[in-house]
Amino acid sequence: MATNDPEFLDVEGTRIAFRRQAGAKPGVVWLGGYKSDMLGTKAETLAAWAAREDRAFLRHDYSGHGESGGDFADGTISKWLAQSLAVFRHATQGRQILVGSSMGAWIALRMVQELRKAGEDRIAGLVLLAPAPDFTAELVEPALTEAQKRDLAAKGYFEEPSDYSDQPYIYTRALIEDGRANLVMSGPIDTHCPVHILQGLADPDVPPAHALKLTSLLPADDVTLSLIPGGDHRLSRPQDLEMLTDAVGAIAARAG
Repeated sequence: MATNDPEFLDVEGTRIAFRRQAGAKPGVVWLGGYKSDMLGTKAETLAAWAAREDRAFLRHDYSGHGESGGDFADGTISKWLAQSLAVFRHATQGRQILVGSSMGAWIALRMVQELRKAGEDRIAGLVLLAPAPDFTAELVEPALTEAQKRDLAAKGYFEEPSDYSDQPYIYTRALIEDGRANLVMSGPIDTHCPVHILQGLADPDVPPAHALKLTSLLPADDVTLSLIPGGDHRLSRPQDLEMLTDAVGAIAARAG
């Protein structure tokens, strides 16, 4: 799908790659997961859907990911949030639907907070896939082994094999400490927009209980939680992708 070359935006000295498609509003903004890039299956599926629907679409790579500059190990939630906000403000106009996958759901929720704090009422809805807000504090820290704690203290990072890449995941002390400054699940989350969560029941990385906890913190009259039997963390089967585009389309229709 991605035949156009990326554009680049300098954010605090780092070249951030993004791709945008013109179309109707509300537009759709894709926020990928940890170590994912904007040419993944779900992003490409949304790009093709947006083209068919003549709907605006934006996606980007965080620093250290995909076509963007910077080192992955230097990344933190605060840095990736700042980059996402910069690209959002540079490349979109009007109201937008944020679609966040895994860590991207955390970025999306923080974007809502920061945009509202700045008086920018531009989010028409959220679609969150296998959402992993607060994953450093909720999922990584409680499961640290003694060896991983030693590595964090001595080297400033630890590595973990990835099921999705031949390169290991790297978790840095900076990422974990910065994560504590970006927690969103410590109390009620006011999004002021409809939210649709898609969560696989066979997700080995983010347990369904995490999505249930997140749902309990969102405004009940505006949140839909779809639990997907057999769905894993990627949610990239044909039926999962159809649920994704249906969810985005429903919020777009609702937003007008």
